[in-house]
Amino acid sequence: MHGAALALLAASLGAVAVRGPAEPGVALAFTALIALGECVRITLPGDREQAPIGAAGALAYALLGPLRGLPAGPGVLQVVAVTGVGLLLALLPAAAGRAVGRSAAGAPGAGRSGPAPWHEWARRDGAARRLLGAGFAAAVFQPLYNSGVVDRFSADGPAYGAFLTAVAALAALCDAVLAALLRRARGGLRFPAALEDELRSLFGVGTAIAATGMLVSLAAGEVGLWALPLFCAPLLLAQVSFRRAAAVRATTGQTIASLAKATEVAGYTPPGHARRVADTACAVGRELGLGTRELALLEYAALMHDVGQLSLVEPVPDGATALLPDQEQQRIARLGSEVIRRTGVPRRVAEQVARLADPFPGPDGGGRPVPLAARIIRVANAHDDLLTAARGRGVGEAVGRLEVLEALRLERGRVYDARVVDALVRVRG
Repeated sequence: MHGAALALLAASLGAVAVRGPAEPGVALAFTALIALGECVRITLPGDREQAPIGAAGALAYALLGPLRGLPAGPGVLQVVAVTGVGLLLALLPAAAGRAVGRSAAGAPGAGRSGPAPWHEWARRDGAARRLLGAGFAAAVFQPLYNSGVVDRFSADGPAYGAFLTAVAALAALCDAVLAALLRRARGGLRFPAALEDELRSLFGVGTAIAATGMLVSLAAGEVGLWALPLFCAPLLLAQVSFRRAAAVRATTGQTIASLAKATEVAGYTPPGHARRVADTACAVGRELGLGTRELALLEYAALMHDVGQLSLVEPVPDGATALLPDQEQQRIARLGSEVIRRTGVPRRVAEQVARLADPFPGPDGGGRPVPLAARIIRVANAHDDLLTAARGRGVGEAVGRLEVLEALRLERGRVYDARVVDALVRVRG
């Protein structure tokens, strides 16, 4: 996808350079808006970066028809060129800062290139996605506008607005598909789950981006370039709300991390147990196609699944609750759930922890259905507990893993969910 974006940008820049830009002042204004928008990105759940103002500016330029009542359709290639230049202007300062940092480091390793951190990949992925999305919107709108087909709609009537809405909706769907493909490639999340997450986000920040892009393009026909700051200001204020929500999520994460560490500090569980269980549970969840929100709740519950052990008079050897009788496991799970309910963590997390040790329904389907997250955490916890016990017996790592997986297979469909055990074998086998 990066290669396609770069090839499209190079072709567009070359074409615009040869024939010259149409309406240079307008192009410069949209370039500045896109660059500014890229500099004030926000982070959405799942560590996804989004640039609402930059994306809205690119969409508005792609849908730009009349400007102060006069035709100003920039064409597909110029839309791509302006969007690409705006993206590059926002990316260059960060790239220059990294280069200066490597030069200042001197000594061994200075100038050595390594894999980019996740936020750099997220930034590049977002830039490629927005460039291709703007190109798609322009490819749908600009040829129809410049050929005169859109002239059949009155710019003051509902038909023109409905047409813009349809193009913006198609552009939003294209962006969702591109984002899902990139998340599938980067994070291993299955495409259907990634696409579902992206489609859900369209009802949040995605709707605001599409609406702002349409409003700017429509208002530009009447008031000109004043439409850019006038209608992008509300979107900038909305970003403040997103940042506050991110701060709340960070506080929740700190609370969860503290609770997860409490059992280790008190000596009830081995160091790193909660983190290992959470990593295994999330890997299994991704394998089973859980979305971003479900994975986040699953990670929270997995980190805090042993909080109930703090109620025990004597610690369980190695914190291995999987080796306790079912009734004791259920008691610990219920006590942990009561603690979690009083911390402000999402209620679903407490519910999942409360059901961790509930008997899994047998092949006849009897019993109360156990939430999938609880079934996943139970298998992940047993996996780590049995591995710890194997190491305590002096069993080698490879042999221990095989023994543990075989022990879990023997209980699949009876104690543990067969689907979850099979997914664990695929990701940890």
